[in-house]
Amino acid sequence: MAQVIRPWQVFVIAAAGWISRHQDAVIEYLREENRVLKQQLGGRRLRLNDAQRRRLAAKGKALGYRVLSEVATIVTPDTILRWHRRLIAKKWDHSAKRRDPGRPPVMKEIADLTVRIAREAPSWGYTRIQGALANLGHRVARTTVAKILKQHGIEPGPERGKRTPWSTFLKSHWECLAATDFFTIEVWGLRGLVTFYLLIVMELSTRRVHLAGVTPNPNTAWMMQMGRNLTAPDGVLAGKRFIIMDRDSKFCDAFRTMLSECGTEPLRLPPRSPNLNAHCERFVRSIKSECLEKMIFFDERSLLRAAAFFVTTSVKQRRFLRP
Repeated sequence: MAQVIRPWQVFVIAAAGWISRHQDAVIEYLREENRVLKQQLGGRRLRLNDAQRRRLAAKGKALGYRVLSEVATIVTPDTILRWHRRLIAKKWDHSAKRRDPGRPPVMKEIADLTVRIAREAPSWGYTRIQGALANLGHRVARTTVAKILKQHGIEPGPERGKRTPWSTFLKSHWECLAATDFFTIEVWGLRGLVTFYLLIVMELSTRRVHLAGVTPNPNTAWMMQMGRNLTAPDGVLAGKRFIIMDRDSKFCDAFRTMLSECGTEPLRLPPRSPNLNAHCERFVRSIKSECLEKMIFFDERSLLRAAAFFVTTSVKQRRFLRP
């Protein structure tokens, strides 16, 4: 009696055939892509690291020699299977349990604590750091302290004490420090794109950001008006002794002179050193990537409204405020 083929069986057979043809097409494309990549190497040998060899060995063993001989293009099937045999042999040679010759390394907890003490107390020498570790319950030799600091590129106490790191200076003057920076946004106008400059000022003690102004032409007259606004009795810089700024020409001599006369000394950073004004740089990156670059602006009013809303929302959510 002939077997009756049901409609769903026909559908399953057709789907399986389509999937098989699709997989064959994908494999053929990947093989051709590998051939093109090998031609780009110009006959040079492709160098693989141990992790890449392990991945190829594990995948290749599952395929078998016959399939590898058809699809492998980077290396020969014999090479892939040899890597697999070495991988198995390495599992049983107990190399992971072997100890390196010599004394055991210092515990990571002690090394991290030593580095932290040295960075937070720049004037402390090896002996004093050794005593501090002993007070915390860690008995470490003075030579071990010296070795740890040398591995992390930290100089001895007398050398460290001669210089004040930038981070130490900032922590010592948080309450009287402010920072400022410019960033740009393109706005559509009647004649095309117009570049608008936004000036922000940040109180470093609280990380509170203030949007000082927006203009397409930050000339000397506009900067002088910004200076008068910032140094007013209720301005952002009231009570601030220093303000950090880069060497942008928009921070003109007249603007810096006005700030100095009002009791806020400008601290101009070295060229190409955005890491020294990292807090402002981080805020600029956030406001551009999370707000301004996701919108299209057609006038100054909409740009100012969006920037002010982001600054206000960030303060309410305490996203940029110092804990």
